[in-house]
Amino acid sequence: MRYIGNKNKILNYIETLINDKKINKENYTFCDAFSGTSTVGNYFKDKFKIIANDNLYTSYVMSQARLNTPDLKFELLGFDPFKIFNDENNKLKGFIYKNFSPGGSERRYFSSDNASRIDFIRTKIEHWYNHDKLTRNEYYYLIACLIESVSKVANVAGVYGSYLKMWDPRAVKPLKFIHVEQLKENALYENEVYNKNIEELINDISGDILYLDPPYTKNQYSVQYHLLETIALYDEPDLKGKTGARDTSKQTSKFSKSGDVHIEFEKIIAKAKFKYIILSYSSDGIMSKEYIESVFKRYGKPETYEFRKFTYKQYLNSKAEKDEKHCEYLFYIEKKDSDEEINYASPLNYIGGKADMIDFIKKNSPKKIDRFIDIFGGGFNVGINFNAEQIIYNDCNFKVKELLEMFRNMETLDLYKYITNMIKKYKLEKGDKESYLKIRELYNSQNKDLRDPRLLYLLILFGYQQQIRFNSSYDYNNPVGQAGFNDKILEKIISYCRNLKEKNVVFMSEDFEKMWEHINKNTFIYLDPPYLITLGSYNDGKRGFNGWDEKEELRLLKFLNKLNSKGIKFMLSNVLEHKEKKNKILIDWIKENNYRVIEYKEKTRKNRKEVLIVNYSEEEIND
Repeated sequence: MRYIGNKNKILNYIETLINDKKINKENYTFCDAFSGTSTVGNYFKDKFKIIANDNLYTSYVMSQARLNTPDLKFELLGFDPFKIFNDENNKLKGFIYKNFSPGGSERRYFSSDNASRIDFIRTKIEHWYNHDKLTRNEYYYLIACLIESVSKVANVAGVYGSYLKMWDPRAVKPLKFIHVEQLKENALYENEVYNKNIEELINDISGDILYLDPPYTKNQYSVQYHLLETIALYDEPDLKGKTGARDTSKQTSKFSKSGDVHIEFEKIIAKAKFKYIILSYSSDGIMSKEYIESVFKRYGKPETYEFRKFTYKQYLNSKAEKDEKHCEYLFYIEKKDSDEEINYASPLNYIGGKADMIDFIKKNSPKKIDRFIDIFGGGFNVGINFNAEQIIYNDCNFKVKELLEMFRNMETLDLYKYITNMIKKYKLEKGDKESYLKIRELYNSQNKDLRDPRLLYLLILFGYQQQIRFNSSYDYNNPVGQAGFNDKILEKIISYCRNLKEKNVVFMSEDFEKMWEHINKNTFIYLDPPYLITLGSYNDGKRGFNGWDEKEELRLLKFLNKLNSKGIKFMLSNVLEHKEKKNKILIDWIKENNYRVIEYKEKTRKNRKEVLIVNYSEEEIND
């Protein structure tokens, strides 16, 4: 049958990729997560155990028929149903006849004769199954045969969103009840077939190869194939409009909506319990190549990532140019091992952020942590990447705290829509000073207590070096920059926000000495204060927030000594040497208290001695 996105033309490309990667082992489980008419699963059923899934019932039926084909002996029935169903005299003026043919309506999906035969066949199948005359596999197979047969005489251009005004010559020919088309005769295993949204199913399935072929565009398959759904279900639904469409709202795919598709795709790749992932996509798709690559490399081993591109003529509707071509994409990656932790990068480009040191920091931290406190949280690159029963974020910059709370509390889709709508409304582009200043004025004109953190984040994205800068009145005063909103930032936002929502994080904006009431014996304290010898502008005391000087440095070191005296483990990130400067106060304090220093030697910045200072031994890391 004709089906949008059918992968018949690229099966050899998929197979070549699988063979090239040497993942063509017969004991492997292959999941076709958007199975459609099960073309891909049907092709590989003699090689792998197949898990097929689709949210359309029509697809579920087709997958059952192709992947778990009965022996076609129909022993319970006692005769060959194909003979009865191909008798043109067997008719019934049922639901299809009354609603989708000129016999009972103005709709011209089928001729009156063919519609009445469809009703007879579908009614008989249901009757036989309800009276135990068909096995489960035989039941699905016969419905699939009817769907296959119907596609040969439907008066449509290719999909069922509407019918043709004039009768197509093939639509007035008598319906022939035919077998389901098979690419391979025998399946290697009894295969699993599901009728769910993959975003709901992904947590419950596992295997070796996950193949994804989601919708590319805004066209909803449930709308395009509503009539086949009605025939497959034969549930006599309420119909609406000229086309007689059924209610398909529950089958609406998020993969056909901008924003939704980005969020759901990231979640599926993150949650997938499969070793290898292959994605078919299109240059015409809603997601960009850059976005897909970013997601794949976050959850997969970057060195295994591969992208392949080729062209073929896409499905052409009546309005398309006959010579139109597009690029079909294949993406591949091997997922990171289950014990290999994923790192999440903050959507805030915070000066002094430790995104590049996360693995080093975690490697040198105690493994068992009940409560983690990130006392100088900043952009929250460190705390978000720790696993603890409770994570406390703290920073004196309450504006940053509000931004992070927004990431956690707001629906990510709503944030995406806000950003994209505002960019469109103000025609905002990177380096566009005029539009940028309009938005900055809009933010600063709001009541200080009611300023919108979404608007602040938009300013940060398009501001100079994406800095978070305020004057003493807390007006945002960063000039326009050459950055903006792109798909790599979008991937950061989505992955970071999902992870943040899944953890128990408490946000605070207090002086570090006020954190004592939240500290107990099972707390691990991480501190990344402003560096005395490399002071950043956001903590120079001129931006509405306290600055950092020797007095503050000494107060912090005293606080750390108190932690140590209480048996509380801490880790301090700092710089001992920078260019010609040395932090003598810190160096002397380390020697005086005999704290352990771990140097970070992979830092790309030159003339800089970056260290972790801890009050526990190397042996305690593995306790």
